[in-house]
Amino acid sequence: MSKPPRAPNRRGMGLRADILVLGLTAGVIGSLVGGLLLGIGLGMVTQGAHAGWILVLPAAPLAGLSGLWLAKRLVKRMQLEDQ
Repeated sequence: MSKPPRAPNRRGMGLRADILVLGLTAGVIGSLVGGLLLGIGLGMVTQGAHAGWILVLPAAPLAGLSGLWLAKRLVKRMQLEDQ
């Protein structure tokens, strides 16, 4: 027979579905955040507003941080389920 859908793994790792959803949501949210900051910032820079660099430069790190926050949230949720 098959395993129950939310059976915990012996090694403490997430289920394949959790990891897949984490990757998809981190990719989508990261590309939306980074693309929005990059698009608005470059639009401002091409129009002559140098303040647009304030949006362009942190676009990639902020997009990556959204994935980190999602991963921490997943780990916290899995720890609560194990208790």
